[in-house]
Amino acid sequence: MTDAASFPTFPPSPPPPRLIATDLDGTLLRDDKTVSARTVAALAAAEAAGLAVVFVTGRPARWMGLVAEHVHGHGMAICANGAAVVDLHRGGEPTEVCPLPTADALAVVGVLRTIAPGTAFAVEHTGGFGREPEYPLHRGPGQIAPVDKLLADDAARAGDPLLKLLAYHPTVEADAFLHEARARAGAHGEFTRSSPSALLEVSGLGVSKASTLARYCEARGITPEEVVAFGDMPNDIEMLTWAGRSYAMANAHPAVRAATTHSTAGNEEDGVALVIEQLLHGR
Repeated sequence: MTDAASFPTFPPSPPPPRLIATDLDGTLLRDDKTVSARTVAALAAAEAAGLAVVFVTGRPARWMGLVAEHVHGHGMAICANGAAVVDLHRGGEPTEVCPLPTADALAVVGVLRTIAPGTAFAVEHTGGFGREPEYPLHRGPGQIAPVDKLLADDAARAGDPLLKLLAYHPTVEADAFLHEARARAGAHGEFTRSSPSALLEVSGLGVSKASTLARYCEARGITPEEVVAFGDMPNDIEMLTWAGRSYAMANAHPAVRAATTHSTAGNEEDGVALVIEQLLHGR
């Protein structure tokens, strides 16, 4: 009789995916911020096959009009790096908010002014945007004032939850800025970045794309092993390491490529659509 122990053993096959979680900029979107026809078709085919598609982005809800029409079933998206879950079928109405406390935001401002003089700040509330005059990365409507005034109790948005604080420096190295900010002010919030420039994004403690996606999936009985995630920048890393199967875009930050289990073509080559097509073929 052959000893059963002599037979090779194989790890169990992963369960079939039930949810696709994808970042937008640098991932699903092309560089001109459009959604290609191939990607539109792949998203529709995924939902037709019974997979949920969730956009998980650093963008605020007010920047989601470009992709809102491509979430056909549930119409939900996770915005502002996990600080808000919004209903895209209702104009981006928040269904869940995880705010950054104002006291923590002010503490971060104080630390960053010390370690990187010349940092310019902006704030993203559920009701709108505000920035300092020196903050160069936004040209749309919004209040313009020193950040201390934007965060004051009597500010125009004082009654609206603060989703994130943004901090931009024109000359420091981006990854070094992120590392130093986490080391010096990490007790006051979660620090990440999604821009090639030295732009930090600060959320409330414990708030990330991963934390909110995990709650979203748990409420629907979806396990991490049933999630396929895509991303390209440091603000995607927690989500990518949480998901059972994760893909770094070919254009991804080196830390993202190191954190993922798979890779795909770049955003200009429809890397997300390519994987979705392969997944559906396998099913």
